[in-house]
Amino acid sequence: MWTITITKKRWKQFAIGAGITLVVIVIFFKMLNLPINNNINSAMPKSRHEFETIYERQQRLIEEQRLELQRTKEELTRLQDDLRALQSNTPRKYPKVKYLNYKNRKRILITGGAGFVGSHLVDNLMLAGHEVIVVDNFFTGRKRNVAHWLGHENFELIHHDIVNPLFIEVDEIYHLASPASPPHYMLNPVKTIKTNTMGTINVLGLAKRVMARVLIASTSEVYGDPTVHPQPESYWGHVNPIGPRACYDEGKRVSETLSYAYAKQEKVQVRVARIFNTYGPRMHMNDGRVVSNFILQALRNETITVYGNGKQTRSFQYVDDLVDGLISLMMSNYTQPVNLGNPVEHTIEEFAFIIKELVGGHSKVERTDAMEDDPQRRKPDINRAKKYLNWEPKVPLKMGLLRTIDYFRKELERSDRYAANSKKYFESHDLERSQKHYQFDTDNG
Repeated sequence: MWTITITKKRWKQFAIGAGITLVVIVIFFKMLNLPINNNINSAMPKSRHEFETIYERQQRLIEEQRLELQRTKEELTRLQDDLRALQSNTPRKYPKVKYLNYKNRKRILITGGAGFVGSHLVDNLMLAGHEVIVVDNFFTGRKRNVAHWLGHENFELIHHDIVNPLFIEVDEIYHLASPASPPHYMLNPVKTIKTNTMGTINVLGLAKRVMARVLIASTSEVYGDPTVHPQPESYWGHVNPIGPRACYDEGKRVSETLSYAYAKQEKVQVRVARIFNTYGPRMHMNDGRVVSNFILQALRNETITVYGNGKQTRSFQYVDDLVDGLISLMMSNYTQPVNLGNPVEHTIEEFAFIIKELVGGHSKVERTDAMEDDPQRRKPDINRAKKYLNWEPKVPLKMGLLRTIDYFRKELERSDRYAANSKKYFESHDLERSQKHYQFDTDNG
């Protein structure tokens, strides 16, 4: 029965399109049959009276055609409205979600849910059958990341800045809202601090009012440039409080402090995840992080730039592993901070050559000046996650990188197509004629 319904709607769409085409063809042939050529080929009028008669006849014809064109435009508008109505009534296809009854289905808020990590978390929770509310101000998040869920009965998207209070009813909150890459959080350091302090206060206040459990997405940056290696959760960190990264580092440290203050004073159920370097599809292409920089430069056959001597180390986890860890932490009864990262360590220079090999091409790897306060070593101790969450990364580095490279390649192709179409339009003669037609006389106002 469903297939028959869809087929009838498709036929209706085809009929509307055919009707529009037919109307345009009729107008075209009517214009071809104008008796203008006959008038041109005929002898010139012999008297003023004949000239006025011909002129009046032409004017009547023009007026009739003007009215015909107006009626045609109205008909086209009506047909377009019918087509839009038909398309809006055609149900969208969504990924198949699990059914949960009212006892097991949760109403979950994700701040920053249109971002890189947040959108993958949305996918996981939606497929599990929960109701998901995404709150995002779209500073670094993009609607495209969650567009495939728009209109679903279990999904809601709210354009809102969490720096301002939010009043809704939820069971769980994942607080991911904050720019996470150096170029983004350094762009507006005061705003970054506000998001991680006032935003966290608003989230914790909401959790207190509705008695919801809240997970705070902290970061490995709370360890600063560590003097302990690898970094356990018990390490207090080595952070420059007035450096260029301080707005993010100290903002996250205050966010953790606020969380445990609310837990002790207001009995809010709090979970804290300290997230290490993460990569995968939907990363912002120009976020300035190691993975996106290297992949983008390699795909464009540009020089792969390594900051400093390239001996500084990082540990990279795939986004699917991180999302599994966040959900496991939320479901657990463990209340202390937990490192979520990959304990396999790579130097930045080594990582650059891995990406160059996977992408191919003729890019060179060159060193450039080191960045201020750039941590020299970063590797998580995940024994706590293994013990209390039964969690550890599973996706191999090269498999995750191949998926990420494929995503970046498609994004570049999409961007190049858009640029080519824009160039074709702005260099076209039609645009030049249009600009001349609508040129304004600035002297006369």
